Amino acid sequence: MEMLTIHRWQLVGIGAMLHFLVDGLCLCCLYLMVSPFSIPRMAGVFIAYNILAFLTQPLTGLLADRMRQRHWMLLVSVVLLLGAVVAVSFGHPFIRYIVPVLLGMGNSLFHVWGGKQVVLKAGNDMRALGLFVSTGVFGLSVAMVFFSLPLLYVFLLLICVLSLLYLKLETESEPAAESAAICNRSSTLVLILLVVAFVMFRSFLGETFSSSIVKDDAVVLLVGLTAMLGKMAGGWMASRMGIMATFAAVAVVVLGCLLCRSSERAVMLTGLFAVNCTMPVTLYWANGLLKGREGLAFGLLAAALIPGYLLSTLAS
Repeated sequence: MEMLTIHRWQLVGIGAMLHFLVDGLCLCCLYLMVSPFSIPRMAGVFIAYNILAFLTQPLTGLLADRMRQRHWMLLVSVVLLLGAVVAVSFGHPFIRYIVPVLLGMGNSLFHVWGGKQVVLKAGNDMRALGLFVSTGVFGLSVAMVFFSLPLLYVFLLLICVLSLLYLKLETESEPAAESAAICNRSSTLVLILLVVAFVMFRSFLGETFSSSIVKDDAVVLLVGLTAMLGKMAGGWMASRMGIMATFAAVAVVVLGCLLCRSSERAVMLTGLFAVNCTMPVTLYWANGLLKGREGLAFGLLAAALIPGYLLSTLAS
């Protein structure tokens, strides 16, 4: 496994903090927008947001792969998120209908920018991939429990500060080598489709474990923390134990949790942790298969989360 310099770990760490803040800001905005809550208002807003935030990522990922001045994606993302915060804070109710669009596109641009940057800065290191992807889910949990205008403004301020810090540190670092794009082959297509199918299945399992837990505010935070730690730990496990050994251990734990599935919170949280350990590995595989198109790889796996989530929701 390639040794990463402290400077590169700093960039990955700032990216991970931004991931926490961006996802937290988006959900905080949405909750403030639909409060007081009603099912019809929530359904339309959240459907529009998720379509734009997740299902557009293969397209914005292609854009990330083609751009050389990639910092513009981060800056445009911050401007879109700022617009959403202003609309939620001061906008006429009609203007607020643009909020899911601003949030969705800002979120989509940020995620593929971050996914591409981690690969370029860390060389597709599973530890770095796990760190970057892990924090978003905990940001969602924090926003779900503590959403408020003051928290929203804190999120936005920190996003602006950390984005500028990232760009400053990036200009001081050695230029990252761009990956050469591979040729399209039928075997690559088949393999990437298998990885996407596994991500859909993992999303289904993760939501199955999560939805089985009766939640109060403390448990919502615990679920988000568990998923975050699982994603984070998975990269280190696969780096030290090997991918196959990690998958074997995860399979045994997940199967045991499914067989013992009950209302026991500890069992469900253990299964949720284990399922999420595979996330850095699937991203590592996708980046390897689509070398030079890591933005597209990240976008495809992000888009694959939605079908798995919907299947679990319909099955429950």
